[in-house]
Amino acid sequence: MTGLPALAVTADERHGVTVAARDLAAATQAATGLRLAVPAGLLLGEQPPRRAHLHFTDRLWAGSPEEAAAVVERIATRTAVTVTLHDVPQPSDGPRNLPRRTDCYARVAAAARGVVVNSRHEAAHLAEAGIVPRTLGVVPLPVTPAPGGAPAPGGSDIAVLGFFYPGKGHAEVLDAVTGLPASLTVLGGASAGHENDLRVFTEQAAARGVAVDVTGFVPEADLIERCRAVAVPVVAHRHFSASGSLATWIAAGRRPVVVESRYTREMAALRPGTVRLAGDLAPAIAAALADPASTWLAPDAVTRPHLDDTAAAYLRWWTGDIAW
Repeated sequence: MTGLPALAVTADERHGVTVAARDLAAATQAATGLRLAVPAGLLLGEQPPRRAHLHFTDRLWAGSPEEAAAVVERIATRTAVTVTLHDVPQPSDGPRNLPRRTDCYARVAAAARGVVVNSRHEAAHLAEAGIVPRTLGVVPLPVTPAPGGAPAPGGSDIAVLGFFYPGKGHAEVLDAVTGLPASLTVLGGASAGHENDLRVFTEQAAARGVAVDVTGFVPEADLIERCRAVAVPVVAHRHFSASGSLATWIAAGRRPVVVESRYTREMAALRPGTVRLAGDLAPAIAAALADPASTWLAPDAVTRPHLDDTAAAYLRWWTGDIAW
C-alpha cells in the first residue's frame, strides 16, 4: 500500500490525544508493514514528509487557539495534511474561548485535505458551527479490551476518570453522591491551570460530608487495574463529544454510568451493553452501588470497534476519500 501519510505523534506522552495518535500509528504500521510514525516536530523541519496526518487539539499544538491554527496552516503550506480533530469547540469553552476555538478549528479544517472526527455528534457540532471540511470522516475512538478482569470485591467509591477541570462532571457526581454512603475518587490530577479549582472542589466536598481521593496522574501500566478497583465508574461531562475515558472504562471491562446525551446515545447504539444511560445521576449511581454486577460488562456486550478496526477505517479513508 503506497501513498499513505506519515503519522505525526506529539511529544506530550501523558496527553490522551498523543496516546490516540501513537496507538493509531502502531496499529496502522502493523496492518501495512510500513514505518509511518514520525515526531510531530518533523512536520516543521527541513525535510517534511509529502503527506502527513496529525491529531489536533489546540492546547497540544500551541499556547493559544490562534497560535495553534497558525502552526497547522504553516504545516499545510509544506505538506499535504489530513487532521483528526479532538476536543471540538463546545459551549463549555465559555463566551470568551468558544469563538476563539471555533475560529481556530475552522482555520485548521480549511487548511486540511480532509478531517476526521470521532462521532456523528462531533460532526454535527462542526456543521452547527459552520465548519465544513473538504472531506469529513467519522471514525469512533477505539476500545482495546484488556485481558483478565474478574470483578473486585465490593466498595463504595464513585470514580471519574481523567484530568480534573470544570465541566468534566465532578461537580455533578458530587451532587449525586451527597447523602449516599459513598466516597468520590478522582482517577487523575488537575488539568494545567486548574489546581486551585481542584483544591476548592475537595474542600466543598468535605463540607458536604463526601470524602474525595485524588490519585494524581495514573501511569498507563496501572490504569486498567485502577479502573477495575473502583465500585462505580461514572462519565458525567457537562459537554463532550468523544471520550477517551469512556473507552478506557470499557477496555477495563466496566459498564459505566453515563449522563444521557446525543453523544452517549450514539455510543450506546454503537456498543450495545457497554454503558448505563442516566437521565438522573443520583438514582443511577445508587442503583449501581446496590447491584455491583451491573457495573461490569456482560459476556454479550459489544466492545468493537477495536484498534485494528480503527486503523482499517483510516486506511480506507486515506486511500479512497482523500484527494491528495
